[in-house]
Amino acid sequence: MNLSIFPELQYLEAGLYVLGAALLAALLAGVLHRVGIMLLRRMGRNRPYLTNASFIAYRASQACLILFAVRLVLTGAPDETPWLLPLSYLTSVALIAALTWLAMRCIRALSATVVQLNPVSAADNLKARRIVTQTRVLTRSAYFITGLLGLSFVLLTLPGARQFGASLLASAGIAGLVAGIAARPVLGNFIAGMQIAFSQPICIDDVLIVKGEWGRVEEITGSFVVVRIWDERRLIVPLQWFIENPFENWTHKSSTILGTVFLWLDFAVPVPAVRAEFERICKQSLLWDGRVCVLHVTDASERAMQLRLLVSAKDSGAAFDLRCAIREEMIAFIARRYPESLPRLRAALDAEPVKATDPDVEPPAASS
Repeated sequence: MNLSIFPELQYLEAGLYVLGAALLAALLAGVLHRVGIMLLRRMGRNRPYLTNASFIAYRASQACLILFAVRLVLTGAPDETPWLLPLSYLTSVALIAALTWLAMRCIRALSATVVQLNPVSAADNLKARRIVTQTRVLTRSAYFITGLLGLSFVLLTLPGARQFGASLLASAGIAGLVAGIAARPVLGNFIAGMQIAFSQPICIDDVLIVKGEWGRVEEITGSFVVVRIWDERRLIVPLQWFIENPFENWTHKSSTILGTVFLWLDFAVPVPAVRAEFERICKQSLLWDGRVCVLHVTDASERAMQLRLLVSAKDSGAAFDLRCAIREEMIAFIARRYPESLPRLRAALDAEPVKATDPDVEPPAASS
């Protein structure tokens, strides 16, 4: 049947041909993608990044391949195909978005690979925690840059969008100043995140004292740090705060730490016997790391003297448990062996009555 005398039907026929070709190309691209992923996983059995990327970037790579195949069909379509121009623009924008998504997923796969190769669950995990901290902060920065580049390419692709930047520059002035002031916290946190990634004053799983609270660094995002406090509360601290304020980091160079136990005892307590018992308790404890076990008399008052028991442990958690155990056992030992050496309140009573020296004050009457 000759459709040349019906232009509308002729255009419809061309559109149906292009639609069928696009569906066929998308189906073929999906099959090729599945085969390619299977080959990639077979080749990357001993390569963690290829394995992780084949799973993490699966959907993104599939969307890119399908959109690329459809874009090729639309490029070769006849000019009289209905809705060709808007479909071409729409497909181009979708392809750029898919490529941006694919880049982000590849970055995510790289981050997951680095974390997998540097587990923080190891005993000596200082190096691993530093690498994981750098990876997470730099990953979020790469996300931001990739998303910004993807948006820029989308604006350059759409007609008329190139004037957007010029109009923004033309409308600068007070609005630009206000926007800059408003964006200062965001930019400050972004720069602080880069400083933390490279200088590393804190790392994932570091033990910190922040605003008087003891906790561990649970997460470092692009704008704040989540500190998990010992009672399972979460302290949210902006990144810039760690650059501008002092804080305690108990695991900056090593997780080992010294712990102290203070005891107030009577002056009559035999210090050598107490020291021997303290050393015996340390040697029998699995929490002691074998480095420091020292007892000193560090202070004395009018009522008692202070003994400082200094011990070492592999980390702050073990040091806390060790201090509690030593305090409990030492008090029990002293109460059992030297109960008279526990702190006491001394008082002296004079046998003779106090005589008044003031002539206007009569002495107290003697008791019969």
